[in-house]
Amino acid sequence: MEREGHAEVEDRLRRTRQRYTAGRRQLVDALAASERPLTIPELRDGGVDQSQSSVYRNLAILEQCGVVRRLASSDDTARFELAEDLTEHHHHLVCSDCGTIEDIALSPAVESALAAAVDEARSRHRFSADAHRFELVGSCADCA
Repeated sequence: MEREGHAEVEDRLRRTRQRYTAGRRQLVDALAASERPLTIPELRDGGVDQSQSSVYRNLAILEQCGVVRRLASSDDTARFELAEDLTEHHHHLVCSDCGTIEDIALSPAVESALAAAVDEARSRHRFSADAHRFELVGSCADCA
């Protein structure tokens, strides 16, 4: 993650009177380096050198501060990724068999059509939408 990204994370933590500790920075770096949301065991296996309870506690604080987003999949295992506003807009492929979640970027044409659908739903239901999420649920290549 770039220095500006770390500065933004530190600012978000400071606003809630939290510190950007070495353990939290390690989690942010691990999530930034991943191409998909990660489970706590994956974070620890990938080099996050913290006890499981510390990982849980630090992820909860990062989530409360808007740095990390928790995703639930079909296997009821929580997976974590950096908040989208710290990375780039993307969507997910969710395997209903093994629970794996992969990030995908949609083409500009598909994003435009999706934005139009969101605008239509927003105006039809007089709903103020801040963002949209799109997930394809099915079987990954390993489970198919």
